[in-house]
Order: sequence, then C-alpha cells, then structure tokens
Amino acid sequence: MGVKVLVMLKKKFSFFVLLFIMIWSPQLLFAAVGCDLNDPDRDVARLFPGSTGYKTNYVSIDQRGGPALLAQVEDRLGDKFQGLFETIDVPYTLYEIFKGKDKIGYIHGVNEKGQYGGIQVFLVLGLEGVIKNLYFQKLTSRYGKELRDPKFGEQFVGLTLKDFYNYDVKTGKISDPSGVDKIKNPVPEAETDFKAALRGTKKNLILVDEFILGNKFLQYHKAVGEQTK
Repeated sequence: MGVKVLVMLKKKFSFFVLLFIMIWSPQLLFAAVGCDLNDPDRDVARLFPGSTGYKTNYVSIDQRGGPALLAQVEDRLGDKFQGLFETIDVPYTLYEIFKGKDKIGYIHGVNEKGQYGGIQVFLVLGLEGVIKNLYFQKLTSRYGKELRDPKFGEQFVGLTLKDFYNYDVKTGKISDPSGVDKIKNPVPEAETDFKAALRGTKKNLILVDEFILGNKFLQYHKAVGEQTK
C-alpha cells in the first residue's frame, strides 16, 4: 500500500510540475529573449525596402551599465521599469540594416504592457534616429485593427526622441509643443493601449540612443529638465 501511495504522489507531483511549466514558461521565455522579429529575413526586407542585409546585435542594460544606466534610462523615460518585460537583464535585439556595404538604418523593438496583454512596438529608424515607420508585431487589443491602420503609424514618421521628451508617459500630457501633438488616438476607448504605444516608442528611442547613437539626444532631455526646475 505504501509503495502505491508513493507512486501516486510522484505522479501528482509530476503533473503539477508540468502544469506549472506550461503556464509560466512561455512568459519567462518571452521575457528572457526580449523582442525579436518573428522572421528577420522577411521582416527586414518588408520594413526596409531596398535593403540587402542586416546584422543582429544583442545588448542589455545590465551589460552596458548596470543599475546606473537603468536609473538614467528611467529618468529619461520619466517612469520606472517594472514587470517581466523591463528587468535590467532583458536582452534587446538591435538590427543594423545595410544596402550593400553601407549601413542605412536600424530596426528595434520593445515590449509594453497593454490593457489586455503584451504589445511589441518596433521602430524603423534612419541613421540619425528619425522614425521611418512604426510596426506592431504583437498587439493584444480589442482595438488592434484601428491601431494597426497605416494612417496611425504614419503619424510617427519623421519624429525623433527630441519630440518625445515633452511627452509624459505617466499622464499622457505634452508639456510643450512638439511633433507628438499630431499623434491622435484613433479610438477613445483604446486610451490605455494608445498610451502604451507612445510609452513604448519613447522607451524604444531612448534605448537606441543609449545603445547605438551615443546619447545624441541626451542634451534635449537635460534642456527639458532645466525648464521644469
């Protein structure tokens, strides 16, 4: 009887372990790999017409500067990192895009928490950090159709991190006139996901500035900070 009970307990234990893995491992794995393009060969060609190749780089805040860099990124964002998608060791995937031997731009994506689930915000950027296109690879939203409409993404084209420094990701308010003024929410009921898209865009641009552009736009953040003192 003792042996049978032991076998039954082992089976139940194995079942619950398996159930735990099935429930939690996708989320943990998603957090660990950061935000990659689903099909880089196809997606790069589609998002960057005329490109002939790309180089993939992986970098994390922990690797580049640790807690000090995290504090700087949070200060520039105007919000604290939190949750599985914003841990200090999340690896970010940076795609350098080429035409022949010449580098012509970048593609970079970040994860954001929307109202109903995760949102993956990818930006197609020129060499100077100017937005050429915005792409939602994942958008768990009741209003996904409206937010995926090309007309919504077109509102971001031509903007840079300088424009987003006047946007408060917590309140959704703009302190001074900037290019962000022209970005309109297509559906009033999508306010939470709309704000998540803007927060993801600002965070995306900050990380690209930190990792690739050598903090080219940091001067504008300091200028905004001086104005509020």
